[in-house]
Amino acid sequence: MKRDNLDNIDIKILSLLQENGRITNVDLADKVDLSAPPCLRRVRSLEKNGFIKGYHADLQPEKLGFEVTVFAMVGLHNQAEQDLKSFEARVLSLPYVRECHMLNGEIDFILKCVAPDLSTFQIFLTKELTSAPNVASVKTSLTIRQSKQMPGIPIDLMD
Repeated sequence: MKRDNLDNIDIKILSLLQENGRITNVDLADKVDLSAPPCLRRVRSLEKNGFIKGYHADLQPEKLGFEVTVFAMVGLHNQAEQDLKSFEARVLSLPYVRECHMLNGEIDFILKCVAPDLSTFQIFLTKELTSAPNVASVKTSLTIRQSKQMPGIPIDLMD
């Protein structure tokens, strides 16, 4: 199923699930004007075809003891494909790294990291990140506050 094959009902289903992944199938079906069985078939098809990657709870980091969020901009010595893949594999094993994006430009990767406190992050930074093979530089920016967090994509802007 390509994006072109999505109809208005599929798009509405995606929008509603992105807003609230815990909506019941009955409520979802009601909101998209379908009966429950065809609505569930559509959801399963959207999952099977990769439009829906998964469902998760949106946790409050501070309530769980993760007071610090830092963005780390990483530059590598070498950008050969194998070197990039090696760095990405290493990052997969680092639990404080929550997101990793390869970039175009001066910075090779940007990482979103969380930690209980600044001293824990500093230990992580020196022992795990700056000392990693092929890492040439790491520049960090500590977040002061988050003013927007929107999961997913702006479905309402789809044609």
